[in-house]
Amino acid sequence: MEMEPVIGLEIHAQLKTKTKLFCDCPTEPGAEPNTNICEICTGQPGALPRMNARALELAAKAGLALGSTVNHRSLFSRKNYFYPDLPNGFQTSQLDPPICSGGELTLGEGEAAKTIRLNRIHLEDDAGKCVHDEKRGRSLVDLNRAGVPLIEIVTEPDLSSSLEAIEFLKKLHALLIRLEVTEGRLEEGEFRCDVNISLKPKGSSQLGVRGEIKNLNSFRFVGQAIEYEIKRQSSLYASGQSVRQETLHFDPAHHETRTLRTKEEAHDYRYFPQPDLPPVIVTEKTINSLKASLPAPIEQTLARLISLGLKEDQAKLLTDRREAVEYFDAAVEAGGEPKRVATLMNELFLPLCLKTDTKPSTACLTPKSLASLAALLESGQLGRRAAYEMFEELFKSGTDPQVLASKKGVLQISDSDSLLKLAQEVVEAHQDEVSKFLGGQEKLMSFLVGQVMRRSRGAADPKGAAKALALVISEGKKQ
Repeated sequence: MEMEPVIGLEIHAQLKTKTKLFCDCPTEPGAEPNTNICEICTGQPGALPRMNARALELAAKAGLALGSTVNHRSLFSRKNYFYPDLPNGFQTSQLDPPICSGGELTLGEGEAAKTIRLNRIHLEDDAGKCVHDEKRGRSLVDLNRAGVPLIEIVTEPDLSSSLEAIEFLKKLHALLIRLEVTEGRLEEGEFRCDVNISLKPKGSSQLGVRGEIKNLNSFRFVGQAIEYEIKRQSSLYASGQSVRQETLHFDPAHHETRTLRTKEEAHDYRYFPQPDLPPVIVTEKTINSLKASLPAPIEQTLARLISLGLKEDQAKLLTDRREAVEYFDAAVEAGGEPKRVATLMNELFLPLCLKTDTKPSTACLTPKSLASLAALLESGQLGRRAAYEMFEELFKSGTDPQVLASKKGVLQISDSDSLLKLAQEVVEAHQDEVSKFLGGQEKLMSFLVGQVMRRSRGAADPKGAAKALALVISEGKKQ
């Protein structure tokens, strides 16, 4: 019997707040273990949580951008389970009703478009982190992450391949970063997901027994885990065995899933209302204010960028990067030619931002300076090679491009008198090459232009140099 995969995702995104969900401890990663903690996030008896209003706004904002219904009233519950990095002995989460219900995200375009439905978006606090010391044979617990605010975005089982799952996650990741809902640093676990996967007879509406692969924080690992699990379950069905409902771990070193435990159901967690927290109330006024703060949809932004003359792949690179569109718009507003600005950003500026972990908004090279560099290139005053060679220095220092180019002596010589003088010198020094050029070896013009560039130390405008050479050679021929 031919089987087909059914895939649902549970995505956890750490919210971009300065403090934790129920206390004032900072959320920034990298601190010494167990230093960003207090009596609330470590579960001390009698310590009472208090709601972080900013986390609530960010969760609602994400829901609005994804077409969800933001519920005016939602509740927190205690999700009870034991693990060493869970100091309260329960996770504070939302069961019913959550902060957001429904929603969708569309993959692809035109006839190939596919809408992936969302079941819910809810708020919850994160657990701590277990650090396993194999040399000493012990495990340590770091509670810095305990209490960090998360949203969990739960899809319906509408995905049917690893490629669709990766496309969905990348699009959602880019959207949440653009909304400034999350920093989305995968290496810090700020965007990770659980994958629910089962197989069913092709064309059937009856879902199969599912396995849940936990805590994947790499798009590549998501694809590998799904592909392996499809093969594993297919092999079990083919041999007449049954698939168990279980929670799985993906081992990236061996590209395989392994059993962690049998899969829990909601009743196994003994959810009950969190008595220490009141209902979460979101007013219509707050919802309208958040709607007004949403950026234009990515599809609309792409269309606008393409209308400015950018190629589709150029536009997509800008919309996929944090703060890139805003930086681009500011550079264009400062006078930069759009296509030239996009090229400089995609080839030089954004890779350096990524390399140095710099946000475009905080870079020393301002949009106005980038626009100035684009103008120098557009006018021919600066050659591409010289611009690219000095770009890293511009990025680090924020120096005015024209000032730096002048200091380095790389501004191109474009006035006709200077170029004619250089061309005359080259023609006189290379009579053999000029004779061969006149004899039909037209490729030698590149050599002659190169000699002009050499004499000018790269400062001559190549197109102007070629014109000047042609004029000098022509005049010499007449004589």
